[in-house]
Amino acid sequence: MHAPEAAKEEVEYAALVSLDWADQEHAWALQPNGGGAVEQGTLQNTPEAVEEWAQMLARRFGGRLVAVAIEQRRGAVIAMLSKYAHLALYPIHPSTLANYRKSFYPSGAKSDPGDTLLQLELLLRHRDRLLVLKPDTVETRTLQFLVEQRRKRVNEKTAYSNALTSWLKQIFPQVLCWFNKPASPAVAKFLERWPTLEHLRQARQATVRKFLREHGRRNEERIEQQLAEVECAVEATHDQALLKAGVLAVRQLLGLIAQLHQAIAECDRQIHEVAEAHPDFAIIKSFPGAGAAMAPRLLAALGTQRDRFASANDLQCYSGIAPVKSSSGQQTWVHWRWACPKFIRQTFHEWAQHSMKKCTWAREYYQQQRDRKKSHHAALRALAFKWLRILYRCWKAHRTYDELSWLSAREQRRPVPTNAAKCSPNSRGLEIQWKKVAGFSKPEAASS
Repeated sequence: MHAPEAAKEEVEYAALVSLDWADQEHAWALQPNGGGAVEQGTLQNTPEAVEEWAQMLARRFGGRLVAVAIEQRRGAVIAMLSKYAHLALYPIHPSTLANYRKSFYPSGAKSDPGDTLLQLELLLRHRDRLLVLKPDTVETRTLQFLVEQRRKRVNEKTAYSNALTSWLKQIFPQVLCWFNKPASPAVAKFLERWPTLEHLRQARQATVRKFLREHGRRNEERIEQQLAEVECAVEATHDQALLKAGVLAVRQLLGLIAQLHQAIAECDRQIHEVAEAHPDFAIIKSFPGAGAAMAPRLLAALGTQRDRFASANDLQCYSGIAPVKSSSGQQTWVHWRWACPKFIRQTFHEWAQHSMKKCTWAREYYQQQRDRKKSHHAALRALAFKWLRILYRCWKAHRTYDELSWLSAREQRRPVPTNAAKCSPNSRGLEIQWKKVAGFSKPEAASS
């Protein structure tokens, strides 16, 4: 993956190219620098065809830079084009192109050659508002791929776990009461031996008792209680069709979950190795809540390009943590950002929640937001907004987080509070004294 960076100075390109990618064949349009007729063509979606096309551009324009607009930020086409040094890639968001198309074709007409011309026009007229992709370090990009892959495996495991719970509710709901985590290895072994309540009743109590002891049950009273529950348990269904299909589905789901457990463990191992070698690992690791799972995700979100964000506000807006203010006429409203890197926003959002377990001021700030009637997630975004300012400063200065220094600086920035208990003379020669009435304090004037 690449890190987007705004072009700070105008680069003179030998040509401007737009590419409308597809699964089998890409459509392209080319405009040489200095004007001339727009050329159009197609390109097969194979590494060999892309190689020939890229080398043709290099020979034709003498190896000078060529700007390429493409409606993709990550994927097979980006992977194939990113290895060519003479191609500067400008990803265009699909919604940007769709809305631009609607401006000229409100009827909804669409074609691949037409989209290439629209992308070329965006690149020609609005290049200063587009972002050029710039590769980050190998360590950072490896982390970016690994942490996102791990998250996908976790989401898949959650989906399969929910499906497993659904089936168990139909054929063997008692398992959900006897075990806290239905997707755990202990439950998998339990259901492998006794897939239904009928199978469990046919087993000897000594066998079941031994199994529970071998799989983490240390409370003898709880073991005996569970054995008693087996004796008085009632089968959820006698439908043989449902039982046969359910037992098969449960076994398949348990097998998939076991494979995902292994895949997540392998991702964790590789993520740990890459994160430990990252030059910014010590900085990120110093923050509260940046543990084994969150620290690599924060490293991947920030990267190593310090000039990528000009200010903390740029980082807050890019990540989607900063809200958006909209106004029309006399109406003004604030909403969260719809277009942003969702995984990065999720990373900072979850980190803010983890930080409250380790940081006192973070818990207090979250509670202040809740006291203001903000929802749980709105309060977390407010906390993440505050954390990003601190994270950005430390990341920019290559410094680890020191909570005592930050708290000291915060106290220095606070205005000195006035002591209301002391009398202060007013313009009429009176002083304000405080009188407590019915548990409330209110001021009253007294002559000096």
